[in-house]
Amino acid sequence: MQEKKEPVFVVATANDISSLPPELLRKGRFDEIFFVDLPGQKSRHDIWGGIHLKKRLGVRYSDGMFDFTRLVEKSRGFSGAEIEEAVNEGLYQAYYDGREIKTEDILNAIDETVPLSRVMGKSISYLRDFAKSRARFASDEAQEEITSENVVQTVQEKKKCRALFEE
Repeated sequence: MQEKKEPVFVVATANDISSLPPELLRKGRFDEIFFVDLPGQKSRHDIWGGIHLKKRLGVRYSDGMFDFTRLVEKSRGFSGAEIEEAVNEGLYQAYYDGREIKTEDILNAIDETVPLSRVMGKSISYLRDFAKSRARFASDEAQEEITSENVVQTVQEKKKCRALFEE
């Protein structure tokens, strides 16, 4: 790759760069190594409104249909793919109920999802630490903390809520 004769930009992706052989990562193989973290608040807002809801709803989408503040806050630690699935789940529920999708449908889908950032929080923390000294961050958004306590608290809260509704 370092002997390229034409101006070429080589792009490669890896879910866990730390497992790649060192000879592939040395300077000169790639012009730069970027780390793409989980989306921060601004990015999640753009993903919700600018990508997935517009894409799924098409002409039915209009500004003001959804409470983005609640969606962005509730989806902290979610990847773009997990946000997309929350939209899909919300659409399924709305279709089943015979009505248009609402913010609450998506919030319910988020509540039923344990994102990978919580399931694999330690691995993501490791990758972030690895990237701090070995890569350039692709975004200037501040990293949002991911803790394993969030998983325990979330699971316990869900059990309590379900128990209340079952009584």
